[in-house]
Amino acid sequence: MNFKTELLDRLMEQLTSVLGQNHSANRDEIKSLFSSALNSGLARMNLVTREEFDAQSALLSRTREKLEQLEATLALMEQGQR
Repeated sequence: MNFKTELLDRLMEQLTSVLGQNHSANRDEIKSLFSSALNSGLARMNLVTREEFDAQSALLSRTREKLEQLEATLALMEQGQR
């Protein structure tokens, strides 16, 4: 998973700006290394994207609705047997 966002881009700019002007020749290489390290660390956290989260939330919501319907149906069936 590639974590490219505006926030991460700003973080990378801040990290590379700490190096100052003395290291401007290596700035792109250092920014690339920081970016790779950050992406690697985030990937190890087993995070999901907002799209994946929203899709799973919608699926869970539909599943809960179906479960409630089935529970109501079962309750009616149990009442009919009494």
